[in-house]
Amino acid sequence: MSGQARLTLCSAAATLLASCALLPLVRSSAWIVQAAILLAIQAGVGALARRVPLARPLTVAAQALVALLLLTLVFARGQAFAGVLPGPEVFREFGLLLQDGAEDVGMYSIPAPLSDGIRLMIVGGVLVIGLAVDALAVTFRSAAPAGLPLLALYSVAAGLSDGGAGWVWFLLAAAGYLMLLLAEGRDRLSQWGRIFGGAPRTGRMPGGPESPGGGAVSPVRTGRRIGALALGIALVVPLALPALDGGLLDGTGAGTGTGPGGGGTISAVNPLVSLQNSLNQPEDREVMRYRTNTDDTQDLYLRIVSLDEFDGTAWKPSVRSIGPVPDTFPNPQGLSGSVRRTEIQTNITAAGWYAQDWLPMPYPASQVDIEGRWRYEPVGRTLVGDRGQTTRGADYDVKSLIVQPTAGQLATAPAPPSNLRREFTKVPDSLPPVVAATARRVTQGAANDYERAVKLQDWFAYEGGFTYDTQVEAGSGSAAIARFLQQKEGFCVHFSFAMAAMARTLGIPARVAVGFTPGSPESDGSMAVGLRDAHAWPELYFEGVGWTRFEPTPNRGTVPDYTRSNTPAGTPSNPAVPQPSASTAPSAAPSTSESCSAQERKQGGCASTAPQATDPSDAGGPPWGLIGGVALAVLAVLAVPLLPLLWRLRVRAVRLGSPVYGGALHASAVESSEESSEEKRAAATQALAAWLEATDTAWDHGIPPDDSQTPRKAAARIVRLGQLDPEAAESVHRLAAGVEQVLYAPRPQPPAGLADDVRRVRDGLSSKASRARRLRAMLAPRSAVRVLWALSDRWTTLRAGWTERWAAHRPTVRRPWASRQEG
Repeated sequence: MSGQARLTLCSAAATLLASCALLPLVRSSAWIVQAAILLAIQAGVGALARRVPLARPLTVAAQALVALLLLTLVFARGQAFAGVLPGPEVFREFGLLLQDGAEDVGMYSIPAPLSDGIRLMIVGGVLVIGLAVDALAVTFRSAAPAGLPLLALYSVAAGLSDGGAGWVWFLLAAAGYLMLLLAEGRDRLSQWGRIFGGAPRTGRMPGGPESPGGGAVSPVRTGRRIGALALGIALVVPLALPALDGGLLDGTGAGTGTGPGGGGTISAVNPLVSLQNSLNQPEDREVMRYRTNTDDTQDLYLRIVSLDEFDGTAWKPSVRSIGPVPDTFPNPQGLSGSVRRTEIQTNITAAGWYAQDWLPMPYPASQVDIEGRWRYEPVGRTLVGDRGQTTRGADYDVKSLIVQPTAGQLATAPAPPSNLRREFTKVPDSLPPVVAATARRVTQGAANDYERAVKLQDWFAYEGGFTYDTQVEAGSGSAAIARFLQQKEGFCVHFSFAMAAMARTLGIPARVAVGFTPGSPESDGSMAVGLRDAHAWPELYFEGVGWTRFEPTPNRGTVPDYTRSNTPAGTPSNPAVPQPSASTAPSAAPSTSESCSAQERKQGGCASTAPQATDPSDAGGPPWGLIGGVALAVLAVLAVPLLPLLWRLRVRAVRLGSPVYGGALHASAVESSEESSEEKRAAATQALAAWLEATDTAWDHGIPPDDSQTPRKAAARIVRLGQLDPEAAESVHRLAAGVEQVLYAPRPQPPAGLADDVRRVRDGLSSKASRARRLRAMLAPRSAVRVLWALSDRWTTLRAGWTERWAAHRPTVRRPWASRQEG
């Protein structure tokens, strides 16, 4: 095997080995077989082009062209000419597939399903990287820079992957690159002749053993040793440096660690970025569906995890010990027996694409029945997956408590334990003073922590002038909270973070919970939870009740009954079994009560806060002007691309549909001795219009007219190029004969039925044309250029007329001046 062929094989192999790092990103690995076949064909074309030989840029261009043809054959065969030649439709199809693939990448978690869009992105990307590697290493004879595209391919895959066996893909990619370097080194050494080989020698080398070949040690063998040593250093040295977090072989750097005794810790990543992405998804995909044995689901939030550590940079879950999932969870921290509670049971089924490390559950859960490797974190009462366990497709049952404290129980709650108070009221020194100052100002006049919490909630929800906006950057640091309090725009992350931080400055233990709102009811009695139901809310601790949910975000979720401002402090609420709340039911008219609950004010249901909803003077009917303008704009957008088609249909109808052009004039009328000159002109116009329509139809199907030929030769050319059947060919010749009669015969006798002949010609051309050519002839007919010609001729005529009139008037205007000059 020649050195160039060996380099070609090694470059293709190195690309394929590096592309193996993409395998964990999708569920099916069938794409790599397809990529390997296309990569081999692309490399083979390069080898043939170099053997011809072609110039280097032409070699790369030939490989790129073949790669485009291969992608067209695989992904857009139906839109291509002859199934392989790309045209505008092919590139449009590529654009649609890439757009779908980008949406799938943003929508699915890893591993994603192998949709056509994702497959095009992966296979096309491998071919592009393969082309770059082959061009650098083989065509331009420089293997070292070829490592850059290989590194780019591996880096993208490693950045998207969630760790796991990432060290395997690194070893494969590194081995491929080293193999490519060694192949280039061997090829270069082979071109140096026998300088290193020398003549055979039988003696011993000075200071060493006898060389079997009598020559020096092979540089190739030395290069292999150097490569292996460098690879080992790259892998081992980072493991000894703590600052590098384990080096290249490290997986995720954070996650769960377990032992046989059920210990271990959990240190989870912050879920806030995925929360904002979920809220901004264009499609509200279903995340999970559940059924429960209570009719009151307005407070059934599905909690994932609590963020209880605020270090001034971010809110995040604390590093805590985890253990086996108990059969029955212990009593919730701080919940006393005097607070009414109801146990409910919920069956939850997660979507097959939804992969979450934490298990969404109603809070507080008391028992969970689920299969898989799950661990229990007791402080947050959370279940977290172990060793890659996720919620994907999980079906589980949860028993949980509906805790129903009264406003009086919350208002008279004793002080929390000192250790809990210390941990959950910590605020960083970097917290701007404006946060605590605003908290004190908003809660001024409150008698206890419960009243302070309600005042904070109501200020954010409807009194403070805040606006809900999911497009605002989800900053979580101290400065972000101060900026939010100033700009008053954000979404649930901002509201929950700000309220929790402000509550901590007031000495109220607080944390942030992340999960989902209850979702939407379905016709089968279940509840569907979508991506846009993702939510964050603050939880405040009250001794005797435990961690208690509050809802400061406007237009999101429901305000708990125990925080309603029309419930007097110290007065027990109705501790009935959960059932639908009247405050959330739609009302035909605004409430006339002087007191208005926070929930009603959030939804604009109070007459004082939303008078415009019932003011008849504002009900001014639909904006007909705007509707008409939008309708005209839509019609214009739809009609403009169809103008060539509409023009062609109109011209054809005029040429063939009228009594003059439609073939209604018979030959007998022409032969009449009383034939008038008007009838002669009609007969000539009939034949010429039919012939012009036939030649334009051929032009639309790719046969341009040739005015230098006689009608008879033009007809033969149309028959030959259009591959017409005998019937259509006879019609073309009959049309040509009619034109010759008009042009040359002393008494023209054009045949009857010329319109039918034109239709037969059109059908014959269409039957022999490809689908793409038929669509082009219908939607973008080439003969439509006659419109531009006609406009150009009319413009020329108008300019000539204006010039003549200007020249005619010009002497008259200037004659007096000329007279004065002469005088």
